Amino acid sequence: MKSTSTSTSTSTTDTTTAAATAVRRARFGKLPERIRYEEMVEERAAGSSDPTRYAYDPEGSWKSFSCLALDLGL
Repeated sequence: MKSTSTSTSTSTTDTTTAAATAVRRARFGKLPERIRYEEMVEERAAGSSDPTRYAYDPEGSWKSFSCLALDLGL
């Protein structure tokens, strides 16, 4: 009798596993389509360099540095 109950249990497990495999293959059966390199890259022309943007300004240069004495109000 043990052999019949084990075979029934195995049969049910195999059916459940087969059903789960079918569901998984239906959902994830194939890989997504490949994305070409041309579709991933956007090329734009570089803008011209603005010399005033990188020019040294002695009056405003103190703004970009942190000074502990100034922060403490000394």
